[in-house]
Amino acid sequence: MNLFNFFKKKKKVEKKKAEKKEIKKVSPPVGRVGKPLKKKKEVKPKVSGPKKKVSGVACRVLSSPHITEKATALSEKNKYVFKVLPKSNKIEVRKAIEDLYGVDVINVRIINIPRRKKRLGKQTGWTKGYKKAIVKVKEGQKIEVLPR
Repeated sequence: MNLFNFFKKKKKVEKKKAEKKEIKKVSPPVGRVGKPLKKKKEVKPKVSGPKKKVSGVACRVLSSPHITEKATALSEKNKYVFKVLPKSNKIEVRKAIEDLYGVDVINVRIINIPRRKKRLGKQTGWTKGYKKAIVKVKEGQKIEVLPR
């Protein structure tokens, strides 16, 4: 009897598969001259606004803003401190700040901070050295280093 039940189950499964295939054979909606309709792409409205032309200098020169107590005190005098890449010079830093923040730079001072030897227990190592730039901006202009 088990053999007969086994064959019956197969027939039921085959019938269900055949029904599913018939459902899938439905043709797509047809437009003119027997061609299937194409879905139209949605057009998003472009938001126009002031576009900044930022040259690639800014990302190659500026590393990050240097935020310390001394740097925040200097910001009251229109001087801002940035960490810069070691191979950058004053001219590149000036161009990068003017392009990125849209301010007029009066002068740039660069300080090279050397690496220092540190020790923790028996282990000795070095802190990283870096280069920082102090940028003086024209009076009345501000750079928002930390967005609120």
